[in-house]
Amino acid sequence: MNRLVVLGAGESGLGAALLAKREGYAVFVSDGGSIGEARKAQLQTAGIEFEEGKHDEARILAADLIIKSPGIAPTVSIVQQAINQGISVVDELEFASRYSKGKVIAITGTNGKTTTTLLTYHLLKEAGWDVGLAGNVGKSWAGQLLEGDHAWWVIEISSFQIDGLVSLKPHIALLTNITPDHLDRYGYQMERYIDSKMALFKNMNQADVAILNLEDPFSKTGLDRAPLQASVYGISLEGILSQGGFSDGDELVFQVAGAQVTIPVASLTIQGKHNLLNALGAGVAALLAGLSEEQLLSGYQTFKNAAHRMELVRVLDGVRYVNDSKGTNVEATFYALGSYKEPMVWIAGGVDKGNEYSVLTPLVEKGRVKALICLGKDNAKLKTAFAPHIGQILETQDLLEAVSWAQELAADNEVVLLSPACASFDLFKNYEDRGDQFKAAVLALTQKQSA
Repeated sequence: MNRLVVLGAGESGLGAALLAKREGYAVFVSDGGSIGEARKAQLQTAGIEFEEGKHDEARILAADLIIKSPGIAPTVSIVQQAINQGISVVDELEFASRYSKGKVIAITGTNGKTTTTLLTYHLLKEAGWDVGLAGNVGKSWAGQLLEGDHAWWVIEISSFQIDGLVSLKPHIALLTNITPDHLDRYGYQMERYIDSKMALFKNMNQADVAILNLEDPFSKTGLDRAPLQASVYGISLEGILSQGGFSDGDELVFQVAGAQVTIPVASLTIQGKHNLLNALGAGVAALLAGLSEEQLLSGYQTFKNAAHRMELVRVLDGVRYVNDSKGTNVEATFYALGSYKEPMVWIAGGVDKGNEYSVLTPLVEKGRVKALICLGKDNAKLKTAFAPHIGQILETQDLLEAVSWAQELAADNEVVLLSPACASFDLFKNYEDRGDQFKAAVLALTQKQSA
């Protein structure tokens, strides 16, 4: 019996362990942290041995195959030892792909991948396709395969997960964009991060399709570094494409499989230039999967995006309060700031990931951002970057105080935008916690008293 070790007992690790057990492996789960009681119970019910708070190196290195949580860096000692001994170390998605016969639409990118993934899934599901949703959003693919396979799978996949792929071969793969992020994982070398993203396409051939943002400079660099065997479809907001999707701001136009499809931008439920690109990418993928123009239009009109992504919380005293807590890097915040023409109060800050804020300067100059509220433990870099461009800068470590100040500063027909451009871990559990607390604080506000 082949011995399989799962490193990390999170969502993907648990699913992988249960699938491996079903497929006849001798499974052992090792987590350096603690394992939740509910997951322990599932492992025990399945007859899977596990450990927590440590790694039994001898037992792990006796494995024939290791499935590693994407959160565990490949430089961790036990992983390096396994690799040096010739043990295959893969991601849960790679393992799951070996037990699915469905066609895969895989979606990656620094920004926009979750929205694009959810939209693509929604378009196919609304059209009646037999489709599942997996990867970096929702339930693990391996865990879902215990219940059954689908004809199609739409999978969001991060660079960390791509690094653990060996043979997974998408039928359609979409790269939304590449911007500097997670560089600490890649030795602060942008080329390594680009190569990680481009590796999604490595097993594809001419019968498969790659969809890329042809205006994105780092995606172009990736194409130069790793030319593709797959057929290439583009998305663009700047020019007409003979193969792919483009928009002039009024219509989405698709040239796919020799046919042209035109959809009014007004039919979209998501706003902003970045979401036009997301909609174009999802639309190209859906049309390639076989949707009609009528099905595409219907799906666009009924889509609801995930929380914390340009999410309108409420309108109070004529002020729109927008939760973009998922905007954890500068590029995401660039899109968020660019989505509004009205004056705004911007709430930003958190754990800086080596950010370069100068790209945001054109969006905050000339009074477009009337005030910046820095929400974080160390706001020095933010204040230095924007002091010459924003008239009023405040700082706090209290989200309730930040929201209260924002209400005082914002006037009718203005916007209060939470788009941090930073990670959340200094003051919050994660970006969801930050966004949830922001929404709760905004919903607790009462109308201003008239003077």
